[in-house]
Amino acid sequence: MLTKQEEDFIVYWAKQRDTYRQSFVEFVKGMSVGLGISAAIIVVVITGWFERANMVANSKMSAIVFALALLIITVFMAWLYRNFQWENKEQQYLELLAKRDRSKPSTLEEPLSDTINHNS
Repeated sequence: MLTKQEEDFIVYWAKQRDTYRQSFVEFVKGMSVGLGISAAIIVVVITGWFERANMVANSKMSAIVFALALLIITVFMAWLYRNFQWENKEQQYLELLAKRDRSKPSTLEEPLSDTINHNS
């Protein structure tokens, strides 16, 4: 037996499952995670926490390449977050459908002797 909240989720996800993967709102939520990682990288570089890495980065890498790498990290994390959320909701949806189908009474529970034709 499903709760009201589970039934509501089934109805919601049946309508939203196709458009959720292209959802810009979920992409923006994921961008916050990517921006957090990028901010942590910037803090590590600015504070000089790892001196040797800073020396190599300053001598061999331009600021444009560094900014591009941070942008790529941010976009990838946003994409990954959105797909991860979609997969979680899809799995929950399929589990609830299976739970609902198991709780329905089966029509095949008739005794086997009633379904066999006796020709004698």
